[in-house]
Amino acid sequence: MTRQLLADPSNTVIATCRNPDGATGLHALKDSAKGTLHIVQLDVSDEESIRNSYKAVEPLIGDKGLDYLYNNAAINEGFDTAFNFTSDRMLRTIKANLIGPAVIAQTYLPLLEKGKRKVIVNMSSGLASIGLDLGDKCATYSISKTALNMLTYKQKAERPDITAILIDPGWVKTEMGGEGAVLEPEFSVSNVLRVVTGLTNKDSGKFFRYTGEEIPW
Repeated sequence: MTRQLLADPSNTVIATCRNPDGATGLHALKDSAKGTLHIVQLDVSDEESIRNSYKAVEPLIGDKGLDYLYNNAAINEGFDTAFNFTSDRMLRTIKANLIGPAVIAQTYLPLLEKGKRKVIVNMSSGLASIGLDLGDKCATYSISKTALNMLTYKQKAERPDITAILIDPGWVKTEMGGEGAVLEPEFSVSNVLRVVTGLTNKDSGKFFRYTGEEIPW
């Protein structure tokens, strides 16, 4: 996603990661980027890290604010089910996939309020949909993403001036996607960006597939 956003010289991208010094791929993008890239330390499972990241980002953005806030980081620890997951696994997953995005949105709200677009993009999954009836797999991950869906609805309900949406990027060939994934990252990202940049405030609170179709709750 960062690579495609940086292809536009008008874009300023704040990319966050747990270990900026070790993020060689991100640093390599600076050499070919047409847009502006800043790399900031942030661990979604660490509230202090989230708060500290804001202190680093605020002076980089100034009065321009944030147009888009992408909550993209997540964990999926395996194909557990409702009767065999551990409480430790559930707590870790909820902390990363729900509490992290919630605290990030709370923390970065002042910068969103200054932005022109004011969009929160919470990356969800088809596994979060009860209506799709996808079975028993990945219980902790699915539960955490369903909770993220409700968080997004609550964000929309509390702040109708902000566009908060959910998007399922599809089953992408990434480390988390694992074996069987079918979508190339470049394809998924280009479609996600097309959907997100075409949003209006009337779309706030909706749950989209990367194709732009709505997903049942």
